[in-house]
Amino acid sequence: MVNGAEVNHANAASFPHCKHATPEKFYIEACDDGANDVLVIDRVSTEMTLAGIKDIPPSGVTRPICGIMGTIRLVAGMYLIVITRKRKVGDLFGHTVWKALEFDVISYKKTILHLTDFQMQDNKAFLSMLRNVLNTDGFYFCTDYDLTHTQQRLSNTSPDFQEMSLLERADQRFMWNGNLLREITAQPELHKFAFPVIHGFIVMNPCCINGKVFEWILISRRSCFRAGVRYYVRGIDSEGHAANFVETEQIVQYNNARVSFVQTRGSMPFFWSQRPNLKYKPKPQISTDTNHMDGFRRHFESQVLIYGKQVILNLVNQKGSELPLEQAFAKMVNVTLASLLRYIAFDFHKECSKMRWHRLQILVDAVSDMQEEFGYFMVSSDGKVMSEQSGTFRSNCMDCLDRTNVIQSLLARRSLQSQLQDTYAVEKADWLYFCEYVQLCASTAVTFTFDLRTGKRTHWGLVMDGWNSMIRYYKNNFSDGFRQDSIDLFLGNYTVDETDGLTPLHMQKDWKFLLLPVIMVVAFSMCIICLLMAGDTWTETLAYVLFWGMASALTAAVIVVNGREFVDAPKLVQKEKMD
Repeated sequence: MVNGAEVNHANAASFPHCKHATPEKFYIEACDDGANDVLVIDRVSTEMTLAGIKDIPPSGVTRPICGIMGTIRLVAGMYLIVITRKRKVGDLFGHTVWKALEFDVISYKKTILHLTDFQMQDNKAFLSMLRNVLNTDGFYFCTDYDLTHTQQRLSNTSPDFQEMSLLERADQRFMWNGNLLREITAQPELHKFAFPVIHGFIVMNPCCINGKVFEWILISRRSCFRAGVRYYVRGIDSEGHAANFVETEQIVQYNNARVSFVQTRGSMPFFWSQRPNLKYKPKPQISTDTNHMDGFRRHFESQVLIYGKQVILNLVNQKGSELPLEQAFAKMVNVTLASLLRYIAFDFHKECSKMRWHRLQILVDAVSDMQEEFGYFMVSSDGKVMSEQSGTFRSNCMDCLDRTNVIQSLLARRSLQSQLQDTYAVEKADWLYFCEYVQLCASTAVTFTFDLRTGKRTHWGLVMDGWNSMIRYYKNNFSDGFRQDSIDLFLGNYTVDETDGLTPLHMQKDWKFLLLPVIMVVAFSMCIICLLMAGDTWTETLAYVLFWGMASALTAAVIVVNGREFVDAPKLVQKEKMD
């Protein structure tokens, strides 16, 4: 076993749990064989203590739960968040990995009648935000294995690290319930009742080729620092955290040997924004009153420290509104950490226009030597570290979604070929046969749906592209503000104070927001009615149609000009995130 990969059994989280509730206390029992400790949460004082099974009152209401997500304070007081349903994803080196499917948010208070009407509305809104995040697909956990670290990081740990609980040793970047577990984390004796939960994607596929069975594993870890929806969270913060940063690890295991290849993605790491304004593609803006280099340097110093040398693959357009971003990124790379950073700009849309997907190979070939130099982390079947990954590819486009997905898939596929051959799981002659399987595993729901192997775009892909674009436009403009507030509340970027009066949820829209859409709808409706119900003469009908049509068009133009007033913007976030 790789040094640090195992968790000391005494420090593993107890699992599963049973929850007993009385009007005064919650009793959370570890259902492990021989477990005697019980976590007691006082519903009045909110104090957390340890007790024994004998202290559970027989009158309590009992229900099984799968784990504790954490606690959070809302307007009505404290709430306990628990996992109520899970599904097994697979076994990672003998440790069961679970996907959390359903959650419950339970109030400490027995009633909310002490709240005013406004407070009740706010509390209901905050609960809806929590459930919005909890209903997002992609929460995973393991009670006796550290999912927050890569294989290489786990191998380079000390004996003291191995003795730590999962909560103490977790990489805080990827522990999505870190804010919710602050009270439990502060009391080491309670650590065994909780575990880190990551957000991202995990797949484990057993494969068999020519009688050789191996495991193909993909783990994507989404950072909880500067997390958010695509248009409201861009660039970096003052600490150097890049928006929507994701670490993706591809693991192959064969005959107890394992190989790991890591890539990262994240927003372009300087201060820029792209606020929704009803246009299909808002124009990005680079901040003119901020020192970009401090945050930029902090970001890459951290990346180099964790991952080694960096090859930056910038896939944005090198014309139009994206060009200034590409130029700013290139300029900053040239003046900092030059020996450890390699910058490659690849205009994805230009190179692959008119379905020329085969031209992606230009980029893959251009970085092939660097990929060989970086290598990957490998451990032999007897536990000896054979090689380490000395650098990573950091890819980005505007959203770090579609274009980035494609490039990372190609690099992962290239690495996978070497990984399989080095572990003797697949001979060179078997690789073409295996490509069909890789294609199924690596396919992603990108906006430009196509087959990476054949380079062809399907008719169904075109339909899905249009549908996905429509969904994205609606979310960007009319639901992302609420979603961003939900994430900020969940991660602790905004905290609720019971003593406060009105919360930011009561921000009032001005008259334009209320009146102009009504005028536009009425004018457009009258225009249609005039067309359907013609007047005595065609000139009279034309005059009515022109009048109401012009009224509708002018109102629409005013709405578009003031687009930011009409989109669903976040209400809870700090000014730094909104600018």
